[in-house]
Amino acid sequence: MFEEALNELSVYLKEKRGTVLKSVQLAYGDLAIEVEIGALLDTLTFLRDDEQCQFVSLIDISGVDYPSRAERFDVVYHLLSPRRNLRIRVKVATDEDTPVPSATPVYPGADWYERETYDLYGVLFSGHPDLRRILTDYGFEGHPLRKDFPLTGFVEVRYDDEVKRVVYEPVELRQEFRNFDFQSPWEGTEYVLPGDEKAKVN
Repeated sequence: MFEEALNELSVYLKEKRGTVLKSVQLAYGDLAIEVEIGALLDTLTFLRDDEQCQFVSLIDISGVDYPSRAERFDVVYHLLSPRRNLRIRVKVATDEDTPVPSATPVYPGADWYERETYDLYGVLFSGHPDLRRILTDYGFEGHPLRKDFPLTGFVEVRYDDEVKRVVYEPVELRQEFRNFDFQSPWEGTEYVLPGDEKAKVN
């Protein structure tokens, strides 16, 4: 039933918004559309206000990083239509320097999601009322969810008893990264554990 409704919606969107849609894909029970960056706000407004769509609820905005692409980031909007009980995913591609129009005029709740995407990926949003970091610390350098950000980070934070304040220092690994074989201790041993000699079957 959902798949049939999503198929009808995809045909409807191709008719109404086909000139600005880069792709329309129905996969894994979800409908995903990709739009040009300049048509993002018009498309979101259409999806919210059109009688056949009524995607009035913004569920989430997230980022995806593809470092090998020229437009390395996808900004992904997840929308819900409670009236039609359908979901849709709207994607727009951008690079490190090209800002994405802020969705706050269409969905005021986009404010914090866009700040989060800016903080973790470095995606810029034009027209945002207060674009600043929201999850990382003051003065944090870099964007931790980018694929080229090191797993250990660049600096570590700790409280120093001598100077009586929080200090930032280069990361110092106090032990080497360990490789785990993920074998059960019962499988990975070469020695006989106490009691195992009784369980041997000839």
